[in-house]
Amino acid sequence: MYSDDDIQYALEMTEVIHEPDRRIDTFSSTQFEFTVVTELMDEVNQVRIREGRIEANQPRILTAQAMQEFNFEGMGERAEEFGEWLARNSDDVSFLQYGFNFKATDVTESTVHEQLESVRERVVLEAVSRNNPLSAVIQGIDDAWEISLLKFTVEMIQKSHGINIFDFKRRGLI
Repeated sequence: MYSDDDIQYALEMTEVIHEPDRRIDTFSSTQFEFTVVTELMDEVNQVRIREGRIEANQPRILTAQAMQEFNFEGMGERAEEFGEWLARNSDDVSFLQYGFNFKATDVTESTVHEQLESVRERVVLEAVSRNNPLSAVIQGIDDAWEISLLKFTVEMIQKSHGINIFDFKRRGLI
């Protein structure tokens, strides 16, 4: 279990060092290939490399009907009032729902005995040479590498959101 401090530290120390050229597709799922590079704690010149895939589901438009189905159980009257307001005003508000599927079976892991900087450079060069527009290289924290990967997913949502909204509007869906 991660403490709040562990999560905050992992978020602050995570860096996407090679960003995908593509964003989350508006009308289909998107499968990103990731490499997470982490320095082993209490070990000199040992770097763990984890590679795998993470799938971003197709963004969904939350309709007025879906918003009426929000469950505010246990959150008090104010939350329920907000839910009622949201249902009444949903024609003026557009929400997109994003989701990611992480499959641990897709992850491979290896440890190399090199300096972190040289591993970073090599891994980025390999990612670029593969010419995959959905490839990402992330430097994170070894004990919390999953948090580093989740930070990447949040950043991809943020960078894709405007494009997805534009695509939905262009097709008259919102």
